[in-house]
Amino acid sequence: MRKFDYAKAALAGFSAGAVTGIFGAGGGMVLVPLLTMLTNLEEAKVFPTSVSIILPICAVTLFMETTFGMVDYGVALPYLLGSAIGGIFAGTFGHKVPTKWLHRLLGAFILWGGVRYLC
Repeated sequence: MRKFDYAKAALAGFSAGAVTGIFGAGGGMVLVPLLTMLTNLEEAKVFPTSVSIILPICAVTLFMETTFGMVDYGVALPYLLGSAIGGIFAGTFGHKVPTKWLHRLLGAFILWGGVRYLC
């Protein structure tokens, strides 16, 4: 059993917050591997725990970006309905997907996004 290291957890949270704040997304790409390495969480709990950490990060980032006038709510609001439905769907059925496939899917999205931004 690993001893919990608050300094490493804080550094992991800082990394996720910085990535989310700078790029507008991606904190989960940092947190999922770090939660796997730094905690004793069961594989099935890593993704939901990551989401629970990302929620306040997103709230703080939204506050900061709104403060600087960087959010276009006219563009953002229409996406909310689809996002809410997607979140409900994932929350309801995501735990039924084998963790191995969740890791592969996350890796594929990371690769796709990286190639898309490089080209």
